[in-house]
Amino acid sequence: MKVVTTEITNQEFDQMIQASARKLKKNADFINSLNVFPVPDGDTGTNMSLSMESGAKYEMDEPSEHVGKLAAALAKGLLMGARGNSGVILSQIFRGFSKSVADKATLNANDLAQAFADGAQTAYKAVMKPTEGTILTVVREAAKAGKDVAEEQGDVVSVMDAVTQAGKEALKKTTDLLPVLKEVGVVDSGGQGLTFVFDAFDDVLNGRTEAEVEQPDEEQMDEMVEAKHHQSVQGKIDPADIKFGYCTQIMVRIGKGLQVTQKFDYDTFYNYLAKLGDSLLVVNDEDVVKVHVHTEHPGKVLAWGQQFGDLATVKVDNMRQQQEEIIEKDDQQEASQPVLETNGTAIIAIASGAGVDKLFRSLGVTHIISGGQTMNPSTADIVTAINQSNAKRAIILPNNKNIFLAAEQAVKVADIPAEIVHSRNISQGMTALMGFNPDNDLATNVTSMEDNLSAVKNGEVTTAIRDTTVQGRTIKKGDFMGIIDGNIETTQKTRLEAAIAMVKLMLDEDSEIVTIIYGKDAKKTEAEKLEKAINEMDDELEIEIHEGDQPVYPFIVSVE
Repeated sequence: MKVVTTEITNQEFDQMIQASARKLKKNADFINSLNVFPVPDGDTGTNMSLSMESGAKYEMDEPSEHVGKLAAALAKGLLMGARGNSGVILSQIFRGFSKSVADKATLNANDLAQAFADGAQTAYKAVMKPTEGTILTVVREAAKAGKDVAEEQGDVVSVMDAVTQAGKEALKKTTDLLPVLKEVGVVDSGGQGLTFVFDAFDDVLNGRTEAEVEQPDEEQMDEMVEAKHHQSVQGKIDPADIKFGYCTQIMVRIGKGLQVTQKFDYDTFYNYLAKLGDSLLVVNDEDVVKVHVHTEHPGKVLAWGQQFGDLATVKVDNMRQQQEEIIEKDDQQEASQPVLETNGTAIIAIASGAGVDKLFRSLGVTHIISGGQTMNPSTADIVTAINQSNAKRAIILPNNKNIFLAAEQAVKVADIPAEIVHSRNISQGMTALMGFNPDNDLATNVTSMEDNLSAVKNGEVTTAIRDTTVQGRTIKKGDFMGIIDGNIETTQKTRLEAAIAMVKLMLDEDSEIVTIIYGKDAKKTEAEKLEKAINEMDDELEIEIHEGDQPVYPFIVSVE
């Protein structure tokens, strides 16, 4: 018999968000595998999973039972945790969703449908040049189907069923809408991630059991409990301002023990604990239930748990005492930490590899955020770097186009004026720094640095991780590819051969300087062989070799 749920309360909403975070985490590797290029840096699934995980933690930590407030917490967490373009777009979908339901204590069918529609509209506005055949297409088509059903039927299950089904149909169409997807034979990875979110929502509203969906394992339960606690008490909060001072955690073996007086029912179990404090988390499987709550009455939590089973574990921490120790430690660290001289402007680069870090610092970068391919930093990472820079203004060098949207969100919420120089790779980031003048204002420097981006060609060598045909080129797993400014231009059997062939294609009569940065998977001797081969092509070139220690790309080569 069809489940008819007329409204979404705080309990359903919480279950929907937590289930979607678990579903994305479980399927992250599959989403990553849909990367068009066969390179070992597909990270859409990872980015979406980590972004939703951040949103789920914020939502979980919101004590209100008002769905609008829970949605606002979700949107804030998604924004701050957003990684990569896919993560930022996901955050914008739920930013629009949250604004739509801001005044709703519960959601009916029309509320839910309108929220998805507003989410789609907000996501489109967030992208300067929206492209069809992406996650945007999926959310728009899904939202339209939800609106159509809401006008005819009055239950949220029917709306969510329609949204989920339409999202899957739209996902199939992405292959035909984008030529590059059709050539490789995959659907859009971001759209695939969004359909997993819809799936999880639909499972919850249809009352499908945990066994039918994703049941959290012991490790996931522990991660959720730890995340719940550590979000709540940090920084400089006065211990006296902590309303509920005891972090209480128990694990109950359901139905076991001598004091069992009640059969376990999630809602009954949860609702009593909700009255005892805040930051409540209750997760369970068929055998155990784990509880995390901040309360003034840990004894009552223990006594309540024993009515449903014996206590397998008990942990009670005095958070006021913990906070006193955190503040004391932070004060000691701040006192011993020198203030970095920035000449008023912080230059923050995203980069990976100890050698690359040194190169950027030698060119004037004041702060490095570790990241890049496969590990895009979150919006919060960038905001933190800006706000803690001890500067009056900041310039961000993303060095990866997949970090642009997160950086754009970061500069909007940073405490000081900040701008982005849209460097797409390490080579562009280094060349951009030549346009920086500490005596110029922020806007002048950004313009000058942006103007320098076109003065350099960037080449990267990496390994194909699967057989494919892309950009008209047949590629075999294990081939070494030479990628010039984002296009695969050559494939060879060895990385040195690929690097030599790639540089040959990059050189022209105006070339003057070649910089070779070898990564952790290459050796200096190989870089020197590459240098010799380049000299044989043109002995008037100035060639520099640097150890970068970067992952993914054994060689990064710039030609100016």
